[in-house]
Amino acid sequence: MKVKVIINQKKSIFDTEKTLLQNINEMGIEIPTLCHHEDISPAGVCKVCSVEIAGRGILTSCDNYPEDGMELFTHSEEVEKYRKNRIEEILKDHSNDCLTCEKAMGDCELQNISYEYGVENRGDGTREKSAIDNSSSAFVRDMNKCIKCQKCVKVCDEIQGIGVYCVEEDGSIGMTHDTVAETDCISCGQCVKICPVGALHEKIDLKNLNHDLKNPMKHIVVQMAPAIKNTIGEEFGILPGTDITKKMVAALKDLGFDRVFSTDFSADVTIMEEGTEFLDRFTNGGKLPMFTSCCPGWINYAEINHPEFLDNLSSCKSPQQIFGALSKSYYSKISGVEPSEVYSVSIMPCTAKKDENIRDTMMDHEGNKDVDMVITTRELAKLFKLNKINLAGYEKEEEFDRLLGEGTGAARIFASTGGVMEAALRTVSDVLGETSHSLEYKEVRGFEGVRRANLVLAGKEVNVAVINGIKNATPFLESVKKGETTVDFVEVMACVGGCLNGGGAPAPDNMRVVATRKIGLYDSDEKSALRKSHENLEVKKLYEDFLGKPGGHKSHHLLHTHYKSRKK
Repeated sequence: MKVKVIINQKKSIFDTEKTLLQNINEMGIEIPTLCHHEDISPAGVCKVCSVEIAGRGILTSCDNYPEDGMELFTHSEEVEKYRKNRIEEILKDHSNDCLTCEKAMGDCELQNISYEYGVENRGDGTREKSAIDNSSSAFVRDMNKCIKCQKCVKVCDEIQGIGVYCVEEDGSIGMTHDTVAETDCISCGQCVKICPVGALHEKIDLKNLNHDLKNPMKHIVVQMAPAIKNTIGEEFGILPGTDITKKMVAALKDLGFDRVFSTDFSADVTIMEEGTEFLDRFTNGGKLPMFTSCCPGWINYAEINHPEFLDNLSSCKSPQQIFGALSKSYYSKISGVEPSEVYSVSIMPCTAKKDENIRDTMMDHEGNKDVDMVITTRELAKLFKLNKINLAGYEKEEEFDRLLGEGTGAARIFASTGGVMEAALRTVSDVLGETSHSLEYKEVRGFEGVRRANLVLAGKEVNVAVINGIKNATPFLESVKKGETTVDFVEVMACVGGCLNGGGAPAPDNMRVVATRKIGLYDSDEKSALRKSHENLEVKKLYEDFLGKPGGHKSHHLLHTHYKSRKK
């Protein structure tokens, strides 16, 4: 229903099904927020989004709705004073360590709004200090910086369905257990990305990496995940979805990386291994349904909550870990650099990758990791900024280094929910001799919670499903257990939208931004010279010269793993 309102002394029409804040934003009027995020329900606790309503005083705009004849002011002297007072109150209870905070350099929403309103940090130091929780392998929880906005609580519960956070009686943010490691946290990082301050931040190794890159005696190779190429530009004011791959490669070489490779290459290898594994299970009576194993958040979830499905998981390592294993074997052999001297770094849109690379099953018998260091998209942006590299004005462009640098369009779409399934189907259909289906499997694309498709490939019916967001996994798994759902092949992505919306992606973002990223991603796929993983020439050479055949003995030794129950 539409109603007439007067806003800032001008007549307008508001939608009563939308909050005041939503209506105001649609007019192009910006008002500050801290606890608000459009993908979660309003909390109305920070109150800095308040507006003045004639005859009613100051009201929060994020959880109030328009009424016919309402007159409101977004920037009156009264409301501006109120907002400033609210910011001062928040800062009184906030730690005063901005110089060393990981959210510095323009990433802290509280710092930005304080600057805009001319508020200085007036913390009096009387707040009782909380112990910093470093128990997670992926991120740090520092409640000394928490502003009680409740965003972490809502995103973990409403979006992810995990619910490790809670709101205490005094408004502070608690957890279901004393430390993150004791909870059912899957390290997806959605709480980290949505936190407006430094109370939650990924574990950062930038200081060490920045130092090592300047050491000519250290041989450092880097892989770049598919999602990075269409998202990193946002950190420099470039539109979401823009493909700046060649700029990135040149910039990484300027930083001092000895070789710059693409995770698209190892994603194509993943399809060769995972596709072979599925066909073997499908045609020889193996354990079905088979679930993809690319997403570490999903793997964590399965081990903690549904170990009964561990045998259904593909044994194939993720593209990150496959690249790491090949960098210490195949690359080492060809380049002549000893495996122990290859330092393998990955750039990922995912915080869960930080605990994937330290799994004991992702190391050799001597404890040497496949991947030595993982940094997120946001960390990479900081690394560039520390070294005065601005991608928006960066003119250099270079190609990936050869050997592990070629990727297909199929690999690129790994970054979106449904992409792994589509990439697998492009190859599986060719192996089965299917010619009637088009190259694009749009049946598995989309942001629905569960997307099903029944495909006939060369006369064989294949039932597939895509689980978009970990919250949708449990009801689906229960349906499979009860025999209500019959399916052969399932992709699961822990984050809604896939890696494009990963916990390490540029922030702040929302699903509208993710949808724009997706458009750019599929555009990159359409422009790719090769769009099927098995057509990757470098992958063909890998098998011819080193691995033998997909699913062979050497592949199993290097590129496959196993999982174990962590159910409490």
